[in-house]
Amino acid sequence: MPLVLFWFLATLSVVSALGVVVQRNPVHSLLALVLTLVSLAALFIGQGAVVVGFLQVIVYAGAIMVLFLFVIWLLNLPVETRSTGRLVVKFLGTIAVAALLAEIETFSMPGQLQLKFSATHPAGYGSIEALSQTLFSQYLIAFEVTSVLLLVAVVGAVALARRSTMVEVQERAEQLASREKAA
Repeated sequence: MPLVLFWFLATLSVVSALGVVVQRNPVHSLLALVLTLVSLAALFIGQGAVVVGFLQVIVYAGAIMVLFLFVIWLLNLPVETRSTGRLVVKFLGTIAVAALLAEIETFSMPGQLQLKFSATHPAGYGSIEALSQTLFSQYLIAFEVTSVLLLVAVVGAVALARRSTMVEVQERAEQLASREKAA
């Protein structure tokens, strides 16, 4: 991977990760998270971990982010409108950017970039077959627990959304009943 492309993708992932935290609209925050995950996947692919890169896009940026998006839309979260002290945020952001630039400068020095790992891997290491064998034999329980946990989270979000709408419906019915009694 060319060094310029690596630094571009690394900077893009850091900036979009900051966008996740800074955004006031939850949908925009989620889209910034998708951009972060896609740029990380491109970094994985550029470093030779093609399987991990594609799994990053398919599983995280594809399936889980779509799930989060549906939950956000289902909950109908409002956009944050209160003031957050912009001067303090700008000051802290400036310090963070300066620290990031200093770190990039430190790591881009020629002496720092010559780290090489000489690990030998067995044949088939990192292949889809080896990954699926490991995932569905050693980590099957963790895999299934994760899927159940995501399902419970979605059901809980739906239950919370329905309960708040039921409370709103009951409040409106009480308001209409009190208006009819007054009239």
